[in-house]
Amino acid sequence: MASAITTLAADAPTLSAANTGFMLICSALVMLMTPGLAFFYGGMVRVKSSLNMLMMSFISLGIVTILWVLYGFSLAFGTDSGSLIGWNSDYVGLSGIGITELWDGYTIPVYVFAVFQLMFAVITPALISGALADRVKFSAWVLFTALWVTVVYFPVAHWVWGAGGWLFEMGVIDFAGGTAVHINAGAAALGVILVIGKRVGFKKDPMRPHSLPLVMLGAGLLWFGWFGFNAGSWLGNDDGVGAVMFVNTQVATAAAMLAWLAYEKLRHGSFTTLGAASGAVAGLVAITPAGGAVSPLGAIAVGAIAGVLCAMAVGLKYKFGYDDSLDVVGVHLVGGIAGSLLVGLFATGGVQSDVAGLFYGGGLEQLGKQAIGVFAVLAYSLVASAVLALVLDKTIGMRVAEDVEVAGIDHSEHAETAYDFSGAGGGAAARSTAAPLPSAASKKVDA
Repeated sequence: MASAITTLAADAPTLSAANTGFMLICSALVMLMTPGLAFFYGGMVRVKSSLNMLMMSFISLGIVTILWVLYGFSLAFGTDSGSLIGWNSDYVGLSGIGITELWDGYTIPVYVFAVFQLMFAVITPALISGALADRVKFSAWVLFTALWVTVVYFPVAHWVWGAGGWLFEMGVIDFAGGTAVHINAGAAALGVILVIGKRVGFKKDPMRPHSLPLVMLGAGLLWFGWFGFNAGSWLGNDDGVGAVMFVNTQVATAAAMLAWLAYEKLRHGSFTTLGAASGAVAGLVAITPAGGAVSPLGAIAVGAIAGVLCAMAVGLKYKFGYDDSLDVVGVHLVGGIAGSLLVGLFATGGVQSDVAGLFYGGGLEQLGKQAIGVFAVLAYSLVASAVLALVLDKTIGMRVAEDVEVAGIDHSEHAETAYDFSGAGGGAAARSTAAPLPSAASKKVDA
């Protein structure tokens, strides 16, 4: 009996300084993605709305952090209740957690897991904001964010990743958030824009990005931070799976960028910087659920397929008449669907699990599970988000006034502008506001 107890004690996980440090770094990388997203979106809008776009992402760092500590972590990762939601009173306020208490079967503290998952919760509603550019009251957005993470994100995170969550127990593979993050946010974006309607001048006025350098900067920060987002989701790298995910993240992103640019050249005749940035993000989205299940060759296929599909999908808003300002539906919803379903085709059965996809002799079973996960999250998020937006629109109002939208939302909502040109250059306008040069008479007096 004593030897059995000794064996169990030896097999029990112990805190790993290496894995703990790795996960803290990954958490910081994921945090950086939200400011990166702010730059990505902020450069894509017109100059008169750029500050508002930055703030719609940045505010999520404040709102979601507090709600996650108060009850979000408990709802998402507490003890399962009915396969739909979790709860653990020790997680409320993170007050009942020992500083060295390990997360369920892993070698990292609960605190580290909680802060890593917090960063996922922060960026998900921020992703939605890109679809709503130019036309939403900031106060309404703040309230929507708080309600949405509570009603939609926390439960869906439990379905997908929480022990006992129904999609988790079914065996749906979502390594780092294809369903819980990207499909969830993309479907929510579609639900909200169907309620609040189109921007003034949609399909009539040019609505080109005001700063493509900002877009490229944001895309680069997202790409950099995504290594923490994806590789960190294995919660350590003792068995090499995290390293495979890191490689696949790079490979799929490169393939998607090239595929998007090739499609763009064939379809429109040019290789654009916006296409390069958007293609990279499409690849990052698609590999997020699949990267732990496929080989690097499979990652090339996932990225290339997603790059083309997302490039094609961004034009659907003009065909069907929904105003997805910055292509959240076209990139995140479509990319998330593609990556999640392609697991059922390209999973090798030799990386994160022994589950094989259709092309590796696994049949259609996993593809069917992936489809259930995709469409369950899509339907729930779409409907719940539309209902939340409708309630807010009928009570406090979601949209700014039309004249405010035309003039620019930055000044009315934030009392600021992104750029101050009043002192720039040496032209007549600048000279007219400068102090007058001393006259000849005054020079004589001074002398």
